[in-house]
Amino acid sequence: MQENIDVHEILSYVEAHLEEDLSLDEISEKFHYSKFYISRAFTQEYGKSFYQYVKDRRLTVAAQALVETKKPIIEIAYEAHYNSQQAFTLAFRQVYICTP
Repeated sequence: MQENIDVHEILSYVEAHLEEDLSLDEISEKFHYSKFYISRAFTQEYGKSFYQYVKDRRLTVAAQALVETKKPIIEIAYEAHYNSQQAFTLAFRQVYICTP
């Protein structure tokens, strides 16, 4: 049970810092677990890797911004940590089966 509690603490941190650059190395240092432990625990608890979880959450936030704001797609793409609108559109289409 302790493992789940730790993963949920990490998840809370990730959710609060989605707009920042997040890495397993940083999370590992902050929570004093190896990045391999964190990666394995995340996969066991959520069925996806740490990086996939972060990517999916950022896409969800971006989709919400597309609906609720009038920001240009490129600005939302950068906020979601994509280096180009093309990369963002490709990732968005893979998840939502439509373009932004």
